[in-house]
Amino acid sequence: MLGIIKRNFKYISINNFILFYKSMVRSLLDYCVPVSVPYKKGDIEVLEKVQNKATKIIPEIRHLPYRDRLKVCKFPTLHYRQVRGDMIEMYKILTGKYADVTPKVTRVYGLTTRGNLLKLDKGRAKCDLRKYYFTNRVVNAWNSLPDDVVLKLNTVKS
Repeated sequence: MLGIIKRNFKYISINNFILFYKSMVRSLLDYCVPVSVPYKKGDIEVLEKVQNKATKIIPEIRHLPYRDRLKVCKFPTLHYRQVRGDMIEMYKILTGKYADVTPKVTRVYGLTTRGNLLKLDKGRAKCDLRKYYFTNRVVNAWNSLPDDVVLKLNTVKS
């Protein structure tokens, strides 16, 4: 898809590029991310290289470093989008947005001195496949959320 944009649009404006990129390329990069997120550093870098090459298509910002090109296009990094998507899915699970099919998530009850009030328990995993499964992958990020975000969740749920 990126090659199609590059071949057909020699001098593309930033606004048009953003429109094409979001509709044609990023949808492919984000496909099935909540289910299977690449956890190996090499796989993450390969996906990030696609976005890096994509932002070099725009002639006005081609000379800028990658982070600056992302700021001009108002794109987050793909890793940030993956973590954000995980937090949205966890919010939907905890508020009961899904009717029948929900993964098993266990909460930690009792007095805890760190983390938020709705802290989740992270299960133990023997193999990498289970370690990077959604219910284990999202726990550290969810538990690091501040109380005011989690309490808003609790008031929305009631």
